[in-house]
Amino acid sequence: MRIFSPSNIAVDFGKTLKPNEFIAMLRREVLDSFLRSRAVSAGATHISGLVTSLDLPTSQNSPYTINYTTKTSSRNSLAVDVVIGADGANSRVAKSINAGDYTCAIAFQERIKLSDDKMAYYENLAEMYIGDDVSPDFYAWVFPKCDHVAVGTGTVKSKHDIKLYQRAIRERAMSKINGGKVIKIEAHPIPEHPRPVRVRGRVALVGDAAGYVTKCSGEGIYFAAKSGRMCGNGVVKASEGGMKMINECDLMREYLKEWDAKYVNTFRFLDLLQRVFYGSNASREALVELCGDEYVQRMTFDSYLYKKLARGKVCDDVKLFMGTIGSLIRCNDVGTRMKGLIL
Repeated sequence: MRIFSPSNIAVDFGKTLKPNEFIAMLRREVLDSFLRSRAVSAGATHISGLVTSLDLPTSQNSPYTINYTTKTSSRNSLAVDVVIGADGANSRVAKSINAGDYTCAIAFQERIKLSDDKMAYYENLAEMYIGDDVSPDFYAWVFPKCDHVAVGTGTVKSKHDIKLYQRAIRERAMSKINGGKVIKIEAHPIPEHPRPVRVRGRVALVGDAAGYVTKCSGEGIYFAAKSGRMCGNGVVKASEGGMKMINECDLMREYLKEWDAKYVNTFRFLDLLQRVFYGSNASREALVELCGDEYVQRMTFDSYLYKKLARGKVCDDVKLFMGTIGSLIRCNDVGTRMKGLIL
């Protein structure tokens, strides 16, 4: 991983990775197809359709009714005892149970086919760019995707300017992607925090539908898969393998309580990091400066790869805290001096 500061200072971020550790890059169309096939092979029934609404039960133990459409039929319904809503940031399941709103960012990216020699540069490299030219509150990226790269950015504050930020990331990476052909354009909403309600009745929300995307890194795929598995396991346990009806208390106990105990502090910590380091170009310069420190890299990757806050030594943590303060002061001072020169 290589990180570029607003002034284009580059830091390689991965010196402490062990031989068996890496940052995975994937294509969602491949992963999603694999997961569907695996579910079917395990006994699930795959129905290709679009959920339009969810009718709530008329009594305590009566079923939920999922209404959906398919390519061949405009109206279909399915009666079920339990619903796990994994239908994304614009979840209709969440809307049906009045789960509340959340703030969403927008992520925009272009998939670009490069020549073989340019693609070779990204064979074992992903790039992150930060600066208010590419995003006022997030980062931009060039991520390898097997035979092409994804070039994109995201923002919460200035969604209407997303194409301006996209042009900026293309300009900053131009020497490495010049001549590439855009083969696909994608835009997706990204939840900024968990929904106010994630369990209601016999309905549970997971993944983006629940708001499980971390600040600072934008990590969501792992937490989507993990929350789905934890919720599914909770349903099986509470229902005693499908032999008894479950209720809201069961889902709260077996799924939500376990999830919050395991991950809520990670989400809060990354929220704090984003507020500290993504607020100005000076603080972004400080972030990149800190990323050159091997202790910072080790703690970051231990937390990222294993999805729990890594524990460091007290003396090293104190040094890191003082170094962080120093970097923020130094970079803010440089930024102030540069503004004075410009004026």
